[in-house]
Amino acid sequence: MSSSRSLSDPHHGTVRSARFWLAPFAVVAAVMSALAYFYLGALLDPSENLRQFPMALVNQDVGDVLPGSEEQRNFGDQIAEGILEGIDPEQIDLQPMGIAAATDGLDDGSLYGAIVIPSDFTKRVSILAQASVIPGDIEKPIITVYTNPRTGAFATGIVTTIGDRAMTEVNGAVGEELTARVTATLTETAPDLQVSGASSLTLAEPIAVLTVEHKPLPDGTGAGLSAFFYTLLLILAGFTGATIINAVVDGNLGFVPTEYGPLYIAKETTRMSRLQVLMLKWGITVVMSMIVSALYLWIATGLGMPVPRALLLWEYGALAISAVGITSLAVMSIFGAAGLLVNLVVFIVLGLPSSGGTIPIEATPKLFEWLSTFEPMHQVYLAVRAILYFDGRSDAGLGHGATMTLAGLVFGVVVGALVTWTYDRIGFHRTPDAPARLPWRPSRNRLSDLTVTAHSTDDRRIVDPDEQEEPSQETGTPPRVGGSGGVPRLSR
Repeated sequence: MSSSRSLSDPHHGTVRSARFWLAPFAVVAAVMSALAYFYLGALLDPSENLRQFPMALVNQDVGDVLPGSEEQRNFGDQIAEGILEGIDPEQIDLQPMGIAAATDGLDDGSLYGAIVIPSDFTKRVSILAQASVIPGDIEKPIITVYTNPRTGAFATGIVTTIGDRAMTEVNGAVGEELTARVTATLTETAPDLQVSGASSLTLAEPIAVLTVEHKPLPDGTGAGLSAFFYTLLLILAGFTGATIINAVVDGNLGFVPTEYGPLYIAKETTRMSRLQVLMLKWGITVVMSMIVSALYLWIATGLGMPVPRALLLWEYGALAISAVGITSLAVMSIFGAAGLLVNLVVFIVLGLPSSGGTIPIEATPKLFEWLSTFEPMHQVYLAVRAILYFDGRSDAGLGHGATMTLAGLVFGVVVGALVTWTYDRIGFHRTPDAPARLPWRPSRNRLSDLTVTAHSTDDRRIVDPDEQEEPSQETGTPPRVGGSGGVPRLSR
């Protein structure tokens, strides 16, 4: 009874095995745990992970002679030295440079911000000291902290925090020195005069700090997040589009059955090779990428997103979708159904936290900095950000992003074509009678060389393929026995 039932249902024992029940739980738990670890680990403590955050320090102060003495002073040098001493160089890469170099760094996105001391800073400090004992309005000297909103809202917040922290310490140090100098001067020259309470408060914090956006973004950019979400759309178009194309083509060519509601359709399998089918899918992907890139551009502009270089964005969008889609199809052709998980991990699980689109790479754990050197989403983000925010400048990330995208495209084509060609050469065709194991590792189980022949729904027997049956007396033709590759075939 049990033997008959096991023959009629080849998976009768499968559903009773522990592996059948544990496998889906283990795979889902592993993927979801990876998602939680990488996503939360990338953003929970950016201040602790901060390292080598690039900013500029520009000191334009020319100095001045202080009143009542012939001493040449340069408070800008003192301020710059105090800022450098008060900042951890492991966290903040504060680079002294000229105003032209700082402006260029902000323009191409290589700098997240800049602290600028004006040329008349010492002169204004001197005027402030004199005005503190003379009735009238007092104007504080100004130091400007420039943020770069085109590098993202989170980076802007980090620059503002750094500027506030550094200038608070410097303000206190300069205020103490200035208060002591004014008090000493009054004691020597006008002992009857005293610094008023308002003047004392002004001298205690003599520097006014202004936070200014360098080239503010226009409306419709989502505070600098539109580049990241557009990047995400391109990655999803390539990854998801490839998955859909793979399923539709395989269904139409008979490699997998297709289900429409209650309908179960299994078409006859094509005799096309693996490489031929993969190239067919690649061709569809290239056409799909041009169409989807155009649709994205049309929808984005229709929603009011500024696109200053529309043609360039369409061209790069089509390239990025093609590269991701072609590589995804190559992975699925190599690994089969497991390729979907590989693509999910590479393009989504590891891609999002290492993209740099929401949190700067310099504020994420070092693991993500390493991943960003080759992860597709970071390369695509750099190129898209350069097109949308930096006028398509090659040195703003477009050159690097396009080069890495082309490299990924070539990698997918070469590896996919080479491996599928190898599969075809070995004989691993996608047909029911293809070998079930490597030809140089034959099965040790004698049953793998046997053929199951079914004479009726309830009567099945195992027949040795070496046995010869007599031709049918009715038709004169020999019965169908076996199949190539040692795979059992049911024969009626």
